Amino acid sequence: MTPETPRTAPAGRHAGRYATSLGGEAVELFAQRALLWTRARTLFVADVHLGKAAAFRAGGVPVPRGSTAGDLARLSSLVHASGAARLVVLGDFLHAKAGVVPALDDAFRRWRDAHPSLAITLVRGNHDANAGDPPGGWGVDVVAEPCALPPFLACHAPVSPRTGYALCGHVHPGVRLSGRGDESVRLPCFVLGRRRAILPAFGRMTGLALVAPSPDETLVAIAGNDLFRLPS
Repeated sequence: MTPETPRTAPAGRHAGRYATSLGGEAVELFAQRALLWTRARTLFVADVHLGKAAAFRAGGVPVPRGSTAGDLARLSSLVHASGAARLVVLGDFLHAKAGVVPALDDAFRRWRDAHPSLAITLVRGNHDANAGDPPGGWGVDVVAEPCALPPFLACHAPVSPRTGYALCGHVHPGVRLSGRGDESVRLPCFVLGRRRAILPAFGRMTGLALVAPSPDETLVAIAGNDLFRLPS
């Protein structure tokens, strides 16, 4: 299958969504930092980092509580809005062993009970290798990268495959936009190329890594509930 240059659907078709084509398949990007493979009703997110705040607190860093509840609420909203039957996490579902505390276990089990028919697959990332697989009661299938979902390859670390189209995470991509004077803002973004896409980090407590796109890549930035393609 010949890779395609990403293209958008008519502007304003759906608030908070951006329609395009990757690897010959229709997909939608969500401002809530997810990608929906429309035909397969499969939702992709990357770098959730559940338990990161708890891990920080275990290390003596007094970070606020509530990030896990917020991320799980956003994930529920995405599952309902997209009509997804399957969720694929492109690595770093958990942040660290120290973050897998009873409160997180209870919160995710309640979340899972609210979505009993949703199939969940985790493609192991570097943090997952250290944190360990999710508890068995969470109902998450765990696989190594790359996970073939033709025409897609679900990966954590970015790759540019010779065949197929890779959906990746790990980078936490962001872009800095500058205005007049010294005004600037850093925004999360999707990086869409001819052979791969890099998704923004789903977890809110993750930070951004500024990216410089190659000539064949398009950046789609997220500002609140708006997504917009940046000029080359």
